[in-house]
Amino acid sequence: MEWHVTDAQSLAIIDREIGDHVLSPAEYEIVRRVIYATADFEYKTLISFSERALQAAAAALAARTTIVVDIPLVQVGIAYDIQNTFANPVYCSMDTLTRPQKEKTRVAWGIETLAKRYPEGIFVVGQAQTALTALVDLIEAEEIRPALIVATPPGFIEVDAAKERLQDSLIPHITINNRKGNAVVAAAIVGGLVDLAWQAFGQDGNEK
Repeated sequence: MEWHVTDAQSLAIIDREIGDHVLSPAEYEIVRRVIYATADFEYKTLISFSERALQAAAAALAARTTIVVDIPLVQVGIAYDIQNTFANPVYCSMDTLTRPQKEKTRVAWGIETLAKRYPEGIFVVGQAQTALTALVDLIEAEEIRPALIVATPPGFIEVDAAKERLQDSLIPHITINNRKGNAVVAAAIVGGLVDLAWQAFGQDGNEK
């Protein structure tokens, strides 16, 4: 992210209002990015990181792993950070050509098609609960093994069940613990992950 003085001032306000916390420095960076993007301090306790999620994210980003997103809003939200750092390929399931199907939504068929093409990719589901369910189905069928899943879809029907199945899969993931979530949250999480990975070894890797 390209920072301006007003960004720094806003983050300082967030730091003061959050105060003491038990998050690791990397987890806290992700949380404050989401709060900055949403102005919603409840996310301090809503974002859930699986074991190894941050390490897996950094390694996959640095390896230029393909990123698959569910909707264009997420793709636009992460494009600047990706293009100016690791330049990972980014594909959107809504733009994927598939045969007309009645059993699943367009976004679910699109992400399933891309998942089979990039089975070890990074998957970002910001809006479409059906896309998350499609990914979990493929994981349980052992057809894909993603490097990371960021899942923040809002939802009232079956979204919690899909998140629980994702947790049981042992795939590195970052999710939201309740019905809240949207594409803006997903993009903020990915932006934080990109910056953390770039600080860790992205620049050094480009110098070699």
